[in-house]
Amino acid sequence: MTRTVITGLGVAAPNGLGHENHWKSVLAGSTGIAPVTGFDASGYPAALAGQIDDFVDAEHIPSRLLPQTDRSTRLGLAAADWAFDDAGVEIGDLTDYQMGVVTSNALGGFDFTHREFRNLWNQGPAYVSVYESFAWFYAVNTGQISIRHKMRGPSAALVGEQAAGLDALGHARRTVRGGTPLVVAGGVDSAFDPWGYVSQLAGGLVTREGDPARGYLPFDAAASGYVPGEGGAMLVVEDADNARARGARQIYGELTGYAAGFDPAPGSDRGPALGRTARSAIADAGLTPADIDVVFADGAGVPHLDAAEAEAITALFGARGVPVTVPKALTGRLYGGGGPLDVATALLAIRDGVVPPTHGLSGPPEAYGIDLVRDEARELPLRHALVLARGRHGFNSAVVLTAFDS
Repeated sequence: MTRTVITGLGVAAPNGLGHENHWKSVLAGSTGIAPVTGFDASGYPAALAGQIDDFVDAEHIPSRLLPQTDRSTRLGLAAADWAFDDAGVEIGDLTDYQMGVVTSNALGGFDFTHREFRNLWNQGPAYVSVYESFAWFYAVNTGQISIRHKMRGPSAALVGEQAAGLDALGHARRTVRGGTPLVVAGGVDSAFDPWGYVSQLAGGLVTREGDPARGYLPFDAAASGYVPGEGGAMLVVEDADNARARGARQIYGELTGYAAGFDPAPGSDRGPALGRTARSAIADAGLTPADIDVVFADGAGVPHLDAAEAEAITALFGARGVPVTVPKALTGRLYGGGGPLDVATALLAIRDGVVPPTHGLSGPPEAYGIDLVRDEARELPLRHALVLARGRHGFNSAVVLTAFDS
């Protein structure tokens, strides 16, 4: 069986650009959640977001690409560049058909599209950018990354809201196992123009809390919803033999398990699929629940969803049977970028032997029965990490990451 490893991390997160900056922020409890700054949100029922304030587009993206890309694509292009640099990949290392791209995206190019809509309504069709034909599309990140890096191998774009980022990594593993030596995979999302923001509020799960320190409280007794965020991560996924042969700078870990599931229809007598999905991912890795050292939970911050996830975790591991953490409490939920960012964070946790804390919580209800790591990092030898993600309307995904033994 081909061993699939992760050799490069490219992170664009509200609390840090670059994986090391993000990791330092996670350990220190530095949040990227703040009041919305891109427009006047005083008339909206919510006011918080996980925004990336230190990403200057023109500093990271070639000028020829700026007119044809939405912010989400620019973040994706930059994150892919950083992942390649981190992995020490030179475009000449492999031929074009030996490299693929798999990305996830849930929101598309909101800012770009709505700017062109305004041009259409106010000035007429002659003022609509020709790039509107693709800049809005959820698959454009895969296309732009593949063009920029001359990657013509098997590629895909996946949509499954918060769960799709893990699906992208699972699909990348399948692609590597199918014979493609290297795939860049992950996801980003961004939709913080006025229309994009209100579209996220329409689902009814975004918190109305105005205090950034109290906005997103996964598994907390005071949880009132989530905070939407922007960004995500791109990762270089490779065949282990290829990584060693080209002299990869490091191998962060092995992607040993993956599974996806889908919740039954409302009113069904069957329970949510998350527990079954997690168990399947662990079995796919050739492990048992007793082997898992830490769970990076989905952590919706919505009471009934948190309770359902806690029930799935305790059913699998027993009450307080495994450390649980939700570092995305510092960034907000990033939709297609959320799972890949959790995977990048989990790999750094394995590297450094530390479970990052979930900051700012007063504590979970006793009935949840989970060992939630709060406020202070917990030093532990970590070999196997389980990452969970759920998307709206029933999507569930899970991956298992394992420390790599050469």
